[in-house]
Amino acid sequence: MNTLKTIAASAGLYCAGAVFGLSSALAAIPIQHWTQPSGAQVYLVESPSIPMLDVELDFDAGSRRDPAKQAGLADATALMAGLGVAAKGGQPALDENQLGQAWADLGASFGASAGADRMSFRLRTLTEPDLLAKSVALASRQLGDPSFPEAVWRRERERLSAALREADTRPGTIAGRAFSQAVYGNHPYGYDTTPASLQHIGVADMRARYRDFILPCRAKVSLVGAVNRAQADQLVAQLLARLPQGASCAPLPPVPEVAPLTAAKEERIPFDAAQAQVLVGQPGYKRTDPDFFALLVGNHILGGGGFTSRLMHQVREQRGLTYGVGSSFSPGLHAGAFTVGLQTRPDQADAALGLTRQIVADFVAKGPTEAELKAAKDNLIGGFPLRLDSNGKLLDNVANIAWNGLPLDYLEHWTEKVQAVTADDVRKAFARVLQPERMVTVVLGGKPAAPAK
Repeated sequence: MNTLKTIAASAGLYCAGAVFGLSSALAAIPIQHWTQPSGAQVYLVESPSIPMLDVELDFDAGSRRDPAKQAGLADATALMAGLGVAAKGGQPALDENQLGQAWADLGASFGASAGADRMSFRLRTLTEPDLLAKSVALASRQLGDPSFPEAVWRRERERLSAALREADTRPGTIAGRAFSQAVYGNHPYGYDTTPASLQHIGVADMRARYRDFILPCRAKVSLVGAVNRAQADQLVAQLLARLPQGASCAPLPPVPEVAPLTAAKEERIPFDAAQAQVLVGQPGYKRTDPDFFALLVGNHILGGGGFTSRLMHQVREQRGLTYGVGSSFSPGLHAGAFTVGLQTRPDQADAALGLTRQIVADFVAKGPTEAELKAAKDNLIGGFPLRLDSNGKLLDNVANIAWNGLPLDYLEHWTEKVQAVTADDVRKAFARVLQPERMVTVVLGGKPAAPAK
């Protein structure tokens, strides 16, 4: 344990130096890529400055592949994958407490999560040889032999159901659900996990999700840390060794695209609250859209740039209708939502909504000014080093490249791509992607304030 503490302390000291020297190295972040005999695709950035390793394993097993009646299956599977390991190969079973203690003893971590598109497993460990070997061996067991204990799932299902019922009392949850369902319709991106849908999920369903999707041939593995290519290749092979080898990797069934809106929709939801929730939006664009950078820069100007954005300036600063307003895109394998969101006094909701709609429509029609464009590009380019100032953040970017099939030199040219965006590029991209006359509007508001006596 003294050795572990010493190494961990050293890692902290090295980390400061690594971050300090990062900005000078941004121009060259070499990403090595190869495919293993199993079909697993590997992406590696060697980062020897600190004795640590971060690994992400991604599979096409996110919630977009949940059956409608089993919304929440991906999340439940990811949760339960960390709550027990089966006995196999002469090694004893580990329950959730024993597994947690084993990771604590190693000073490492391994866990799973599920998003709309992918299920991800993430390992963080020191690279001192003995600790690295033990961490990889334990992660391989957890990834390959989850036990999915029935009693633990019954307990977790009740806990999750209670949390969902409590969340259903919050205005933000109610407004967000209505907005998501209106934007996505019957697409899996709009599925809503409920206590009822959780009741349709059993451990047999989780095992089936694993059997069909969590396979070496479907893995995209990203690594950032103090290992070389040979070490990384061996490490990835070991991580995946307990998954079914030689399994068929026929293409997965396609998931339909998000249907565009054909007409405007507006929903007013009565709710007794001090603040009204206002959401406006529509399906946006896929991550592979060729206008990604124009849309990134444009949204920064419109509502993604905080206090420098047009929405914040006009709705908050000029009119005082809200404390905060912003816009965002959420591109994925399918068209994620474009969303403008704000909170305001119930008696000001219509005024705030009308002004927000006008700002969005004007931006789509005319695009940004040259001054707005310059400020946004300066801000994005100036903040780029903060996207890469730790191994964890760098791993996020490498995994993004791996998952979306982006060029290996994507990070090296990111600032160039931003700098090359013109005002006309933004205007054309927004005019193509957004249709202000066909957007969804959700207003969840409380009772108007009583007049003063």
